[in-house]
Amino acid sequence: MRYLLPLLGFSVIAFSVPAFAADAERTAGKPDQENAYSETYRQLNLFGDVFERVRSQYVEPVDDKTLVESAINGMLTSLDPHSGYLNEDSFTEMQVNTKGEFGGLGIEVTMENGFVKVVSPIDDTPAFRAGIQAGDYIVEIDGESVMGLSLADAVDKMRGKVGSPIKLVIRREGNPDPLPFELTRDIIKIQSVRYHTEGNAGYIRITTFNQNTQPGLNKAIEEIKKKLGTNLIGYVLDMRNNPGGLLDQAISVSDTFIDRGEIVSTRGRHENDTKRDNATPGDSADGLPIVVLINGGSASGSEIVAGALQDHKRAILLGTKSFGKGSVQTVIPLPGHGAMRLTTARYFTPSGRSIQAKGIEPDILVEPAKIEALKMTGISEADLRGALANPDKEKDKAKEEAAKPDKEKVKEETPPKTGAAPVEGEEGVQDYQLMRALDLLNGLSLYKSGLKANE
Repeated sequence: MRYLLPLLGFSVIAFSVPAFAADAERTAGKPDQENAYSETYRQLNLFGDVFERVRSQYVEPVDDKTLVESAINGMLTSLDPHSGYLNEDSFTEMQVNTKGEFGGLGIEVTMENGFVKVVSPIDDTPAFRAGIQAGDYIVEIDGESVMGLSLADAVDKMRGKVGSPIKLVIRREGNPDPLPFELTRDIIKIQSVRYHTEGNAGYIRITTFNQNTQPGLNKAIEEIKKKLGTNLIGYVLDMRNNPGGLLDQAISVSDTFIDRGEIVSTRGRHENDTKRDNATPGDSADGLPIVVLINGGSASGSEIVAGALQDHKRAILLGTKSFGKGSVQTVIPLPGHGAMRLTTARYFTPSGRSIQAKGIEPDILVEPAKIEALKMTGISEADLRGALANPDKEKDKAKEEAAKPDKEKVKEETPPKTGAAPVEGEEGVQDYQLMRALDLLNGLSLYKSGLKANE
């Protein structure tokens, strides 16, 4: 069995009448249990009656497999948004997804109010490049309304042959008009970890938790240390719009920065189902400050990491409240019939918090903002008639001239910034939340340097 923390789920469950019969025999003479099993048999008979009536009287023929799979999927999806049935094709595709490569548009979705809601677009995918945003509602797929479709059906319609076109109609909060999008399906290769340096800070973005996440994080930290050496002042860990993924990878990422103590606990239906995962000795960041960026698209696995680092006072969380998915799904293979994805536990942060339907509040609330330079008018001392000249003026001018070649060289050698949130990336876009995170790291570094100087 594999533990997942997905936002998009399909699953299945099966029951056996002989098993109920055996249980009924063992409980003979116990009126309450006998009544319970009698009611179960009555409900199973109801299912059989409806099944036969559909087979014989529905306006068009429907094969038995389709009816049974739909019934099973309906049973599971009625439990919660993340349980469901995976037929053999869907199960195979899910296994591919966790390896970091799959075909599609590159969006994580859930169902809300009868519409497909985008939890987050995945970096460098058709959906991301087209401008689809977290919180968007998909109301039409290729001219067909999604109202009345199950989440699985809607996802199936968005899948297709690589290179084939698809038209979506989006409803976005704050925009009264529907937004049409034309996309081309593509192979989605997820590079789950990206990194670069910003001044003396290391920037690491984790887009999802798949089998490549921990190796990618190890490489990112190693390369940042190699480049900055003793000048390194800390890290920005960007998990905005990270929808989750493999539970073991989220735990491993947390363990990278936590030296000891509990990372997360998962608690199932029964007391003996409780499992606690603890950190192993060692902190790959060497105790340097960490600022974690989160937002409403940060869900599941990213909330585990954020919650663990926050509870251990190992990082400062900055941004907006996270999504609030605090449940764990177990994928149970059903030989010859795909698999079922069933919600089997809730997870809790080290302090015992459940973030289910609540989310994680950042330590510092910073809303996304657009930055515009303001032209300031006024005069300074230098503008006053007869102002004394600065005695260091010639020295400063000489230093500036000497530094010009180095500045040009740095500009040429600086690699293009990657990740979804550059400080000043393509088209000059500035990321206000990231800028605030970097300001915070620099402030902590200056404060720490001041303390050392006063010792």
